[in-house]
Amino acid sequence: MRKRLLNSLIITLLMKTVGVNAADDLSSMFSEGKLSGQIREFSIVRTYKKSTSQDDSRSANAVGGYLKYETADFKGLSLGAAFYTTNGFLNDSPKTNYSKVDPTLLGKDNESYSILGEVYLEFKFDNTAFKGGRQKLNTPMASADDARMLPNLFEAYVLSNTDIADTTLVAGHVSKFAQGTFGRVYDGGILSATSGYSPVDSRDQVGGFENIGTYTVGESTDGISLASVTYTGIEGLKLQLWDYYAHDILNAIYAQADYKMDIKSAMAFLSVQFIKENDVGKSLIKNIGGDGKIDSDYWAIKLGAKVQNLSAYVAYSQTSKNDAGDASYANAIVSPWGGMPAFTQGMVTRHQFLAGTKATKLAATYDFKDMGVDFKTTLYYTSYDMDINNGYTFDDASEMGFDIIYHPEIIQNLQVRLRANYADDFHVSAADATTSWDEYRFILNYNF
Repeated sequence: MRKRLLNSLIITLLMKTVGVNAADDLSSMFSEGKLSGQIREFSIVRTYKKSTSQDDSRSANAVGGYLKYETADFKGLSLGAAFYTTNGFLNDSPKTNYSKVDPTLLGKDNESYSILGEVYLEFKFDNTAFKGGRQKLNTPMASADDARMLPNLFEAYVLSNTDIADTTLVAGHVSKFAQGTFGRVYDGGILSATSGYSPVDSRDQVGGFENIGTYTVGESTDGISLASVTYTGIEGLKLQLWDYYAHDILNAIYAQADYKMDIKSAMAFLSVQFIKENDVGKSLIKNIGGDGKIDSDYWAIKLGAKVQNLSAYVAYSQTSKNDAGDASYANAIVSPWGGMPAFTQGMVTRHQFLAGTKATKLAATYDFKDMGVDFKTTLYYTSYDMDINNGYTFDDASEMGFDIIYHPEIIQNLQVRLRANYADDFHVSAADATTSWDEYRFILNYNF
């Protein structure tokens, strides 16, 4: 029924838009379209430090990106499509040895793959816009999470409106999900579910679009219905409220407030965020563990300032606790669709959504633009005070790292990026076996 209604809406929009001069106008619409894209090279190496064995390391290299075509706008109507690809090179063999070849840059069995990731229709009329089909989404709890080679992609139908002054209203429905390459770092379970990916097995769910319920809990559902309101009518203040109803799985409410204020030569900023989740319908999260019951909340605050080219902030968060002896999803924040808006997340460590976690993050960024170079560097440190019933690790964890971004003047549109993270006690077993690592990433992005 929902698909028939959506098809009827698209046909109606086309009839209103194209009219009797369809052939001539459609010809110009396509001939005046534009190509864009990105070429990406990504290399990663992680050296493990395990208390129970000798250190080992894994690495991977890939090149790929996307090529996108968008038609010109004709009376509000436009079409778009994008082809994505990732291709490994200089990787160890056998590639399926994930202790040697990092799985986050490639597809199933660490093979190269390509996907028609975007195919959509977009229609704009006055202050209303509709976009339907395969597309990127960048919302708090469902997002592209473009952290490796290919992003997460969605089959979605989204309507937005700005008729009310300083207010944006959004309503939509997501039916399918195509996991990007980053999700392959997880092989299912509670860590995956609270870090942005499927608790079923994110390592093998890559390469195509599938029903979002099948991806999440191994059983087809009616998808995710979402709605939001964003208000910017007060100077310096932005308020947003989102609701995600994942049919027969959970309902997630996300709220965020951001306030900026100039103080002499500095700009101070304060942000707060809140997430509330409850199981709904058949509570199908029980398919992968626990009894399917979820009643969790998370809150965080971030305070910082920007003075000339230096900005810095401190953030703190808490997630609700499980009952004694309960290590299930009950009080964790489940976020299986790439959404990772937490103020206290690390580059890799995302323990802040595990039940009972108290997290702190310090970060500072300096922009060297006044020295005549397009160069920016960020340093950060995160710590995670873990509750014993968090369901994953038996001790506290921490992570520090840096992120350097450089745009060389000699090659326009090229970004050179070096990132590193140093995770300490990322996982500690019941037998006190610890897993930590040092990780480095080298990334080239050329946009055209």
